[in-house]
Amino acid sequence: MHSTLVRLAESVTTKHLRQASVALYPPIPLYRRLLRAHRRLPIEMRSLGDDYVKAEFRRHREITNPVHIMGFLTQWKMYLDELPRDPSDSRSFKKLDPTVYEKMSAEQLGQLYEFMHATKEIWKPVDGEQAQSETKK
Repeated sequence: MHSTLVRLAESVTTKHLRQASVALYPPIPLYRRLLRAHRRLPIEMRSLGDDYVKAEFRRHREITNPVHIMGFLTQWKMYLDELPRDPSDSRSFKKLDPTVYEKMSAEQLGQLYEFMHATKEIWKPVDGEQAQSETKK
């Protein structure tokens, strides 16, 4: 069974996926590492990231398909590897690979669209008038 999973995973992997699976963590340690890595992010990003990680791990708690589990853990490990060591350095953020869009389902694209709008709300620039009125309160 294990060799079949490895062959199946190798057939759909990319270079990055192979690198991530080298040090694949079990679910609970991976979950903890993700939450610890979010501590380095600004509070708004940390809150959004923590909520998303918790919801996704909760949603996938009952999954029994080994291929699905391996893919889930590999993608989260890749996310962990991509998190910037210094969030203040804007160069450390990476754009999403266009080939990833092609592989996404309609539901995933919808989630990504909602996520985009949620992050835009967090990072909206504050007008000078609004900032002054808030400081007076």
